[in-house]
Amino acid sequence: MTKKKWILISLGVLIVLALWYFLRSEPVLVETIKVPVERGDFVVSVYTSGELEAKNSENIQGPSGLRTVNLWNVQIAELIPEGTLVQEGDWVATLDRTEISNRLKDVETELEKLQTMHTQTMLDTTMELRNARNDLINLQFGFEEAQITLEQSRFEPPAAIRQAEINMDKAQRSYEQARTNYDLRLEQARAKMQEVTASLNQVKRRYDNLIAVIDEFVIYAPQDGMVIYRRNWDGSKITVGSQISTWDNVVATLPDFSVMMSRTYVNEVDISKVKANQQAEMVVDAFPEKKFTGFVTEVANIGEQRPNQDARVFEVKIQINESDTILRPAMTTKNTIVTHVEEDVLFVPIEAIHGSNDLTWVYLQSGNRVVKKQVNVGIRNENQIIILDGLEEGDLVLLTIPEKPDELRLVEL
Repeated sequence: MTKKKWILISLGVLIVLALWYFLRSEPVLVETIKVPVERGDFVVSVYTSGELEAKNSENIQGPSGLRTVNLWNVQIAELIPEGTLVQEGDWVATLDRTEISNRLKDVETELEKLQTMHTQTMLDTTMELRNARNDLINLQFGFEEAQITLEQSRFEPPAAIRQAEINMDKAQRSYEQARTNYDLRLEQARAKMQEVTASLNQVKRRYDNLIAVIDEFVIYAPQDGMVIYRRNWDGSKITVGSQISTWDNVVATLPDFSVMMSRTYVNEVDISKVKANQQAEMVVDAFPEKKFTGFVTEVANIGEQRPNQDARVFEVKIQINESDTILRPAMTTKNTIVTHVEEDVLFVPIEAIHGSNDLTWVYLQSGNRVVKKQVNVGIRNENQIIILDGLEEGDLVLLTIPEKPDELRLVEL
């Protein structure tokens, strides 16, 4: 029993030792990462995403006379697919004619009525004036007869002569009154015809304007090129069902691919760094292996709130120096705008810098030991920071905090 007991105890100890060996906690070793202090040109950049567009393009416009026919918005009924290569005169789009066709029918009806009224007025005034002229002639004849009767009554009794004089005066007054009335009727007829003619001409002009505008509801390409849809204020593209207005009747554009630009938006935090003529580098997302250079051409003075963005942004346009057939409007770009360059300076990764209050230091590898070295720093970019004082080119600084950092003595400048 004693021997068996000792065997069991020995096995238990071996099992405990085995479990301890496999389950014991390994000490966590902190890997020390060291990098050298570099010297060179220090670049400060702003990084943005943008969208390609042509610097110059020909607009494909809808009807130019919408305002003259009191149409303020017109819907697109048909539209050629975006990216289609067209030649001058090719069909691009058709606008909905429903509203303008209804107006044209109303104007046609009004025009027919006025044409009938014009003809009727002209016939009425012609007949009225003809009758007035006949009456005037008859009164003239009556006046002449009265004169003849008066001359023939010279040898008649005085009463007969007086009666002849009275008859001649009455005939003369009737004739002169008829002449005055005829002149008034003539002026009245002319005024009536002018009024009817003016109304008719006004409706004719409305009809002609409608005919001219409705002919422009079928839109054709003004020149050869690739059709690119116009963007709305919110960034959405023109599609079938979209509306064009009398103030902005552009349906699509035909871009000139020889000079391309990237339209981008810079956050309000960084916009103060961006200026016109600053150099830039671009990569098109579709072809990441190709890099392009450019420069800033425009910087907006007023910020705007873009969809799905909380902060206000400012529009910036970057012109691309190179020309390449792969570049097409609406392609997404990654832009790097170089806002500042410091030449021949020392710099280290931002992770190497530590500080509290106004004191800044690095952990410097000095021989076999690590020292806490005070430094003065300058401007920084996304990843690095300039060292103004405290380090030399080639010095090794730690990116990780060493063990027991509180026990290290600070080496001041």
